[in-house]
Amino acid sequence: MSLPATTTKALRSDARRNRERLVASARELIAREGPDVSVEEITQHAGLGMGTLYRHFATKDELIDAVLEDAFAELVELARQAAAEEDAWTGLTTFLEQALARHVANRGLKDVLASREHGRRRAEAMRTRIRPFLRGLIERAQAQGTLRSDFTSEDLPLLFWTAGRVIETTATVAPDYWRRYLGLLLDGLRADAATALPQPPLTRAQLARAAGRHES
Repeated sequence: MSLPATTTKALRSDARRNRERLVASARELIAREGPDVSVEEITQHAGLGMGTLYRHFATKDELIDAVLEDAFAELVELARQAAAEEDAWTGLTTFLEQALARHVANRGLKDVLASREHGRRRAEAMRTRIRPFLRGLIERAQAQGTLRSDFTSEDLPLLFWTAGRVIETTATVAPDYWRRYLGLLLDGLRADAATALPQPPLTRAQLARAAGRHES
């Protein structure tokens, strides 16, 4: 005998909420404690049992993949929202601030990416989805006269690499110092403050090689 449609729908809703709770709990604990946090801690933090965990994720690796997917989907959505801003400078600067804030909140995920080839592939797939949004945003900001004309989308990773280094270096002494650093960076990107740069941007091939060294 089949269950009534309303009951089936309620069960599916409960299952979806439980999955979301597990992913949110895992994301919070991994960000705070690193990838070695146990599944027992994750389920306890979520207020659920181990049986519920294994109904959704057969292994811890599957759960970590879901955490990465959740974090990357959030960044893609931030880029999409930024690209929809009428004022492109506002869109670009808001994206940079929000993306770096996520970096601070999810520092433990960096260790996951460093140790998992699958995670690195997911990260590159996320960047591929984000690039068209940001490239269009850069072009619009330059057309609107707010972003310096010699800035390219290949310069963006360098902003994140340097800001990431500032975040890691100052995390225990001044955890919000990165916001000051970002302010300095943004002032250097304004069209009305631009002076000629001594070097051209990296080519895509150079950027790929540099990224490989940065992530190794």
